[in-house]
Amino acid sequence: MAVYILRRLIQTIPVMLGVTIVVFLIMQLVPGDPARLLAGEGASPEQIEAIRVSLGLDKSLIEQYLKYLSQVLQGDLGKSMVTNAPVLEEIMIRLPTTVELACASIFVAVTLGLLAGIVSATKQNTWADMSLMVVALIGVSMPSFWMGLMLMYYFSVELGLFPVAGWGSLAHMVLPAITLGSGGAAIIARMTRSSMLEVIRQDYIRTARAKGVSEFKIVFKHALKNALIPIITVVGLQFGTLLGGTVITESVFAINGVGQLVINAIRTRDLPMVQGIVLMVSLIFMLVNMGVDILYRTVNKRVELE
Repeated sequence: MAVYILRRLIQTIPVMLGVTIVVFLIMQLVPGDPARLLAGEGASPEQIEAIRVSLGLDKSLIEQYLKYLSQVLQGDLGKSMVTNAPVLEEIMIRLPTTVELACASIFVAVTLGLLAGIVSATKQNTWADMSLMVVALIGVSMPSFWMGLMLMYYFSVELGLFPVAGWGSLAHMVLPAITLGSGGAAIIARMTRSSMLEVIRQDYIRTARAKGVSEFKIVFKHALKNALIPIITVVGLQFGTLLGGTVITESVFAINGVGQLVINAIRTRDLPMVQGIVLMVSLIFMLVNMGVDILYRTVNKRVELE
């Protein structure tokens, strides 16, 4: 296990290197001059050029990238062009809020998705199955910003059950977590149903029923356990997606997380901030994938970590 983890950590190095190259080049292709943006409309050409030199934007792309890469390798993601604060410090202030939102959302997604998928599989081709799959289809198709606004209107404005916006208490988490987790719940429900249907048709399930084993034990101890591998894969991907997809939800509910930070950075063309956020999210996504692989082994001892 330790060797596998070490090998996976080493494999993240070329991936992260590729991420830095892609992000750096994409940000260079974004229209506009950050030096002119920082200088303001009334700035003279000399002032704009001075800012460009101070930011190192007068150098070639290769020189700019190599300088940036050397800083990253030292744990320095640079300084924000807008606030002049260290990028890493700014991200670490906002990151806990985004991680909390992602964890709450994946809890909602897994809970609702597993329950809906199990019911659909055990009640195949009944009204319950069809109703749940229709709801899952709607959940996948529904825009998160629209759902967030509807939840906010009915449960906050009309009923006054939850805060309209902000972050800081359990009550603040409920609506954003449902908004962000509903799409994931729909995907997990469909995958759970598909995986469970394959398992419950196996001979050992029929044998367990013939021996008089209770349906609850058959479903949760035998069928669900053997159907978990593809479900875990989907959950891992959903968690990584949630971490990178909180932008809209954070905007709707005025949550001061990484999503809001990256929106402001893109608006002001704060290149170091955007690059730092993408690097951080990419690293977390790879660590989540590694955790999913390790979880395979925990759930099913027959799975080899190769």
